[in-house]
Amino acid sequence: MARKSPAPTKRGATSGPAVLPSSGAFASTVSGPSQLPDVAGVDLSVQEMAEQRHALERTAGAMPFNENKAGEHGLANGHAPQAGAHVELTDDTAGASTLSETISSLKVGESQPMLGRNANSPSLDAVRVDASGQTLTTNQGVLVADNQNSLKAGLRGATLMEDFILREKLTHFDHERIPERVVHARGSAAHGYFECIESLADITRAELFAEPGKRTPVFVRFSTVAGERGSADTVRDTRGFATKFYTDDGNWDLVGNNIPVFFIQDAMKFPDLVHAVKPEPHHGMPQASSAHDTFWDFISLMPESIHHTLWVMSDRGIPRSYRTMQGFGVHTFRFVNARNESVFVKFHWLPAAGTHSLVWDEAAKIAGADPDFHRRDLWESIESGLFPEYELAIQVFTEEEADQFSFDVLDATKIVPEELVPLRVVGRMVLNRNPDNFFAETEQVAFCTAHVVPGIEFTNDPLLQGRIHSYIDTQISRLGGANFHEIPINASLTEVHNNQRDGMHRKAIHRGRAAYEPNSLAGGCPFQAGPAGFVSFPQPVFEDKVRGKPEKFADHYSQAQLFWRSQSLIEKNHIIAAFRFELSRVTVGAVRRRMVSVLANVDAELAQAVATGLGFSDMPAPQPRALAREVKSEVDASPALSLFARPGEMGAAGRRVAVLIADGLDLKALLSVKQAFNDAGIIPRWVGARLGKVTSTDGQQVEVETTLEAMPSVLWDATVVLAPHPQVSSSGGMGQFAEFLRDQYRHCKPILLVDWAPVQMADLGIMTTLPNGEEDPGLFLAAGADALPMPEFVEALARHRHFERESDPPKV
Repeated sequence: MARKSPAPTKRGATSGPAVLPSSGAFASTVSGPSQLPDVAGVDLSVQEMAEQRHALERTAGAMPFNENKAGEHGLANGHAPQAGAHVELTDDTAGASTLSETISSLKVGESQPMLGRNANSPSLDAVRVDASGQTLTTNQGVLVADNQNSLKAGLRGATLMEDFILREKLTHFDHERIPERVVHARGSAAHGYFECIESLADITRAELFAEPGKRTPVFVRFSTVAGERGSADTVRDTRGFATKFYTDDGNWDLVGNNIPVFFIQDAMKFPDLVHAVKPEPHHGMPQASSAHDTFWDFISLMPESIHHTLWVMSDRGIPRSYRTMQGFGVHTFRFVNARNESVFVKFHWLPAAGTHSLVWDEAAKIAGADPDFHRRDLWESIESGLFPEYELAIQVFTEEEADQFSFDVLDATKIVPEELVPLRVVGRMVLNRNPDNFFAETEQVAFCTAHVVPGIEFTNDPLLQGRIHSYIDTQISRLGGANFHEIPINASLTEVHNNQRDGMHRKAIHRGRAAYEPNSLAGGCPFQAGPAGFVSFPQPVFEDKVRGKPEKFADHYSQAQLFWRSQSLIEKNHIIAAFRFELSRVTVGAVRRRMVSVLANVDAELAQAVATGLGFSDMPAPQPRALAREVKSEVDASPALSLFARPGEMGAAGRRVAVLIADGLDLKALLSVKQAFNDAGIIPRWVGARLGKVTSTDGQQVEVETTLEAMPSVLWDATVVLAPHPQVSSSGGMGQFAEFLRDQYRHCKPILLVDWAPVQMADLGIMTTLPNGEEDPGLFLAAGADALPMPEFVEALARHRHFERESDPPKV
C-alpha cells in the first residue's frame, strides 16, 4: 500500500509553536531536539540541510507503525503475501545519502539522482573496452612511456623497487587466474535469443512464455563435466547445456545436460560421485576420463547409476558438436500460472542440425589433433553465419498423472518416455554472437539452479534441492564473494533493488541511509512486491521428517532396460565397445566382475558381450536387486532414445569437407565441387601435402589452404579426392595420404574420388563394396568433372555416417 508523505503547507514550515531557529539542530549527525526548529530564519549555510531534515521527518512520520505486521501471520499471507507498506516521497532529498550529490565531475557523473533506478543492470555495451588509437596506461590511467624495460640502477644495474609500473603489471599477471569450476570447468559459450512460438499463459505466469514472438536474450554455456579447464573437448563424458535467460522478470537459469538423467538420486552423493570420477588422488591420473578404478568401483556399487552410465557409454557421450547435441533440464520442475495452479514440466532442447556423434577411435584422435574441436566448431559456425539453432520442447503432466507412472518423477535417474507424455515445442533458440572476451563472459558466467522467475518453480527432487544450494555456494568461492551477480555477464536486465550491501568487489553505489526493511526513513522502500512477486506454490506436506528414499527410487533397472531396447544394433555395438574399453583400463579384476554383474540385470546379451571382451572365463551372477519385484516399463521401446531418431532439418549445411588436391588436378572438377558445396551451405577447404600452390592440368595454380598434418582426417566430415593417384603415389606422400583416406573410411564418412580406379582403392585397403557385396552408399567414384555425382554426395553427407561399412574390430 502506497501513500504520499504529507507535503508542508509552506516550504520548511511545521505545525506547532514557534521554535528558536538553530543551525546546530540541522548540521549535526548526532542527536537532535524533540521538535525540529522552523526552517525559516536558519543560517543560509544549513538551509538545504534543514529542508532535507524536515522532508525526512515527514516521510518517517507518514509511517507511524508497520501496517503489514498484522497480516504476516497465517496461511492466507503464505498463499498471497501483501505488498509492502511504503510512502511516495514528496521531496527528492529525503532519500539522498548526501546533499552534495548534486556536485558533478567527470568521475561522479552529471549528479542528477536517478530516482528509483539501478544503473548497474545495463547491456554489456557499458563495459566493453576498445583500445583502438589509444595510448598504453597503467591501471590507474597513467600513460606508460616505456613498456619494454624495467627501471634499473644503470643499464646493467639492479631493478628498482620503485618501479610501480613493473610491479603493477606483474602483480596483476600473478592474479589473473581464478579457481576453475569443480565440475564443468571446460566450457564454451555464445550469446543469442529465445523466441516463444506458443503462449503458455494457461500453465505458467513466466513472461518469456507469455506470447508468440516474444524474444528473450540468452547466454548459453556448453561444457564437459569431469575434465579440468585445459582438457580436451572430445573425451567421453556427460556434457553441460546451461542457458541463462535474461527475462523481464529477472534471470532464469536452466542448468541442464545433454543426457536427460543423472548418475545419482540425492545430492548427498554428489561429492562422492565427483571424487570417484576425478583423477585418482594418489597420482592425479587419468585426466578427463572415467576409465579408471575409482569411478567404476563407485558405479558398480551404485546400481541407480546404470541408466545414466548406459547413456554416457552410448554415442551421446561423444557428440559430433554442440550444434548436434540435445539438451535436457534433467529434473522435473513446476509451472505455476496466474491462478496459482500447478503442473509438472520437463525441458528438452532439440538441435535443428539433428543429433550426431563421433565414433570412439575418431574422438580419441581428435583429442590429440585439436583439443578445442567443439569450441572451434561453435565459434566458426557463428562467425560464418551458420547460427546454431534449437527448439525448446516441454513435457507437461499433472501430479495425479505422475502418481500413476511406474517410476517416480522426482527421481533424477528416470525419464518420462515421450510415448507417455509427448513433446510440445514451445519456442526456439538461436545462438548468433560469440563472446567478446572468453574470461569476462564464458569463464565468469555463473549458472545457478536457484535462479528461477515467477511461474517456474522447483519440485522435491532431492538432487535438485541440493543443487539449489551448491551452485550458488561454488560461485561465491570461485568468483570472489557474494557480489558475483554484479559481474556484467551475470547481471539481470531487470533492475536490482534490495538491502544486500557490501562484500568483496561491490560495484553498486546505493543512495540513501536505510539498508533494512521495514523502514520509514526511505519511505519503506524497497518494499515487498506481494502477489506480483515470486510466491512459492503451496504444496501440502504431510509426512515425517526422515532421511530415506521412496520405494519407487529402488527400481534401478527398468529404464536402463528401456534405453537398451531402444537402441539400434549399431548403437548397441558402440555401447558394448565403450564398456569394454573403459573396463579394460580398470586394474582391479573384482571391480570389472562387479560391473558386469550390474549389466546382467540390464540385458544378458549386453553383459555377455562385455564379459567376452574382457576375457572372462565365466559369467558373474546378476547383482542382487534393491527391489525384489521387477518393474515393467509402460513402454517396450522408445525410438526417441536413439540418436538416429533426430537426423535434423538442415541437411548437410555446416559440414566440413576436405578437398584433397595435388599437381595435375582437374580445375573444372574443383570449381564444380566448390559450387555444389556453396549451394548446400557446406564449407570446403583445399588440403594438400604441403602449403603452397599446386598446378592444374590446364596450367592454373590453386593455393593449398591447409595440410594433411595440420588438419588430419578426423577433423573433417567428408572428403573429396581431386589429387590424381599417380601424382600422389610418385610424390612420396602416399603414406600420409593413405592414412587420411583410411581414417575417413574407418570412421564411416562419405568419400568421393575423381579419376580413381577401384584397384587403386584396394591398394589402400579400402573396398568399394560392403562385406555383404552391396554397393557402399557413402563411397563414390567419378570418371572426370562431367560425371561428378554431387547431389548424391551431398545427400550422403547429410546422413553424416555410413555405418554399413563398420566392423569390430575394424578391417581398415
